[in-house]
Amino acid sequence: MQKVLVICGSTASGKTSLAVECAKQLNTEIISADSMLVYKGLDIGTAKPTLQERDGIAHHMIDVVQPTVAFSVSDYEKAALPVLEGLLSQGKTPIICGGTGFYINALLYKSQFGGVGANAQIRQKYEDILSQHGNAYLHAILQEKDPESAEKLHENDTKRVIRALEIYETTGKKKSLQADTLTPRFDFIAVSIEYPRETLYSRIDLRVEQMFACGLLDEVQTLLKSGVTPDMQSMQGIGYKEVAEGLQKGWSIDEIKELIKKNTRHYAKRQITFFKRMQNHVRITPEQANPSYILKNM
Repeated sequence: MQKVLVICGSTASGKTSLAVECAKQLNTEIISADSMLVYKGLDIGTAKPTLQERDGIAHHMIDVVQPTVAFSVSDYEKAALPVLEGLLSQGKTPIICGGTGFYINALLYKSQFGGVGANAQIRQKYEDILSQHGNAYLHAILQEKDPESAEKLHENDTKRVIRALEIYETTGKKKSLQADTLTPRFDFIAVSIEYPRETLYSRIDLRVEQMFACGLLDEVQTLLKSGVTPDMQSMQGIGYKEVAEGLQKGWSIDEIKELIKKNTRHYAKRQITFFKRMQNHVRITPEQANPSYILKNM
């Protein structure tokens, strides 16, 4: 069976360059699994790979929606899964590269929600709540009813949040207490580069400094002037949220930088924890982060 290669892990760990080098060796293409890279115009704060960094390798799921549009995990799955299946049908080894675990899982697994039948009336109720109050409000309802499921589901994964609420209301039991299995769609191996914690934090700090040197402040101001508002989904990404809030409240550049660094470190911790639980996951050292080592072990 053909394999899918997943290059995942924390922010600032060197995923992009490794994915490009592996894609060259495999003569294949890369599917981005990053919830912020889908947005057009969000380039600096997302560390979006430039055309030079992509080095002639086709990258999918980058710049697919305007920053005014809400984009869910379900939207990602609908758009990215046909690309992955298309590459497999050509006899290629697709490379999924990114740090958004919910996006990666949406491609790799079919989720079976305990075999509980659908209830259209309940589902419609929560879809109405979603349209009236938004993702965060809906997720907060799940947090109250089933905290374990809420912890596993991103607030943007509205399809599965609604399904979890539907199961709870239909059965009176939490989805997290029922037989919820993840069935792999493909044979895959997942690889992440593991740095000592202090080294990773230094890389994060350096990246934040580089983002400001490259014009992150101007990028956010341009987005805000174009009609993107601070409450939109695209502006909830680390870097954008802090700059927008800092501009509004009159914070100094140094204060904004430090908050971004702190929030990025916290996010990196969550990413590391998420991927440690992943099936078929191999952690490699920076010295092992080369195509020869990875492809030999696939």
